[in-house]
Amino acid sequence: MTTNVDVRATGSRRRKREFGLRSILIHTALIAGALLMLYPLMWLASSSLKPANLIFSDLSLWPAKIRPENYTDGWRGAALPFSTFFINSFVIACLAVIGNVVACSLVAYAFARLNFAFKKTLFALMMLTIMLPIHATLIPQYALFYKLGWVNTILPLVVPKFLAVDAFFIFLMIQFIRGIPRELDEAATVDGAGPFRIYWSVILPLMTPAIVTTAVFSFIWTYQDFLSPLVYLTSMDHYTVPQGLSLLNSSKGASSWGPLLAMSLLSLIPLFVVFFVFQRRLIDGIATTGLKG
Repeated sequence: MTTNVDVRATGSRRRKREFGLRSILIHTALIAGALLMLYPLMWLASSSLKPANLIFSDLSLWPAKIRPENYTDGWRGAALPFSTFFINSFVIACLAVIGNVVACSLVAYAFARLNFAFKKTLFALMMLTIMLPIHATLIPQYALFYKLGWVNTILPLVVPKFLAVDAFFIFLMIQFIRGIPRELDEAATVDGAGPFRIYWSVILPLMTPAIVTTAVFSFIWTYQDFLSPLVYLTSMDHYTVPQGLSLLNSSKGASSWGPLLAMSLLSLIPLFVVFFVFQRRLIDGIATTGLKG
């Protein structure tokens, strides 16, 4: 005779088997997806060590013949050492990070906490700029920077960042600041703090996740930007990493695939380092700003 205890035990074992099977299927799908996403990177790492005649003929991930000279040839393959392009990219990207963090946090604090004339209108105009493609403003901006004598300098790539031109980061920080209790501002006001002191001593320390998110995306987007440096930089000693890769490809032709892939792999290392170092803060910043109304 079957009892209720036996029925419950049988049902529990069945649910455990179903859960185990579902878990195995989910993890298998995730592993397969991860391998699919990582395959291009693994192919890049493998091909960077292959001779030019085996890069596209030998599709295995383990090179049949290793040619480490691809890295030395790539480093010295352009008209300048590739270290020049890395330094230029780091300088521009770091200045862009500083500019976006400082300027966008100040503007976000003003929109989120201060009251001033035409606040809603200015906020709407700021949000409209997100939908404005860069190609629509490229020619007017170039004409302006040409008149200022900034062409072939890093100023067109850096100065706008200190003027809070990235509305996406402003909106992200506004959403985060709105989640900070206003009671903290009121308590600081009672203690005699003004708006800037509240921003510096109260708001800014609590904005770490949003600041890290802004800094990481600013670094990645600026570091890998090809269009803007191509437009404004004309001297080779000012070129960034994407331009250096293009220069390396055009200087050697088809025989430079090995050095080109080697330098492409090296150029990805700073992006991976930045992402993995700030991964947790980045996820916290995106998650918390997404929950704020």
